[in-house]
Amino acid sequence: MEDAVRLELERTRAEVDQALREYLAGTKGIPRRLQAAMGHSLLGGGKRLRPILALWTWQACKSHQSARSANRQRVMMAACGLEMLHTYSLIHDDLPAMDDDVLRRGRQTCHVAFDEGTAILAGDALQAQGFALLARSGRDRAAALVELVAAAVGPAGMVGGQQKDLDAEGQEVTLALIRRIHIDKTAKLLSAALASGALLAGCGRGTLNQITQAGLDLGLAFQGADDILDITATTAQLGKSVGKDQAAGKATWVALEGLENARKRTSRTGNRGIRNLAEALPQGKFTDRLLALARALWQREN
Repeated sequence: MEDAVRLELERTRAEVDQALREYLAGTKGIPRRLQAAMGHSLLGGGKRLRPILALWTWQACKSHQSARSANRQRVMMAACGLEMLHTYSLIHDDLPAMDDDVLRRGRQTCHVAFDEGTAILAGDALQAQGFALLARSGRDRAAALVELVAAAVGPAGMVGGQQKDLDAEGQEVTLALIRRIHIDKTAKLLSAALASGALLAGCGRGTLNQITQAGLDLGLAFQGADDILDITATTAQLGKSVGKDQAAGKATWVALEGLENARKRTSRTGNRGIRNLAEALPQGKFTDRLLALARALWQREN
């Protein structure tokens, strides 16, 4: 990634962090311990990939859709809603009944830092807050936006994918099943981030569908990279425990076909997503910036 894009990435990440702090602090009536637990997980670092993908997709699309585009404040609101939903999923994923992890984003997981009950409630609260922000941000597109993200998060999306992931632990699996798990568990929400930006920019159905499909491939490549890093990176690099996929018998490309073949499959899938995304967007500096970030989803070291 070029230095100029990296600087823009850091600047946008800082803007997202500030907006998240403001939205969390601005919500009245939250019990003190619950708010602390929500803040512990939400404000404790993170790449902020999903909100940045939404913001940068909106920016890339809106130059050709300016008359129909939402303003940046509303897109930021939606972006923060996406990050709250993602953080809720991480809190619940780390619970003893799920992956039973003690480290996330370089700090104690929520149930370790507080307690299991509070962690469950913190995840529930962030899910509700996330959808509330999406609904407020969409105005005339609120129903479409909430429906889009709910489909990515719900029982036929991320939640269903996590169930499939649990069911497949220690079982014989196929490439088709791994693809289904990874699409549902990871790729659909990442794709929804891209699609949310396009929707708020006023893109038509054809463009929206193409961006959604590109996002699914990029999400698959992102998960492929995550599984590779689980056995090649260190805890310090990732900010979370490593080696847990193999220990739990997780269904991954690495487990099924080995490290090198998994790397090749990840690269093929990611490059396909890049091509489709580039075809869907108008040429220009904002598209170039978005494509650079999209490549980094699977060409990364943490």
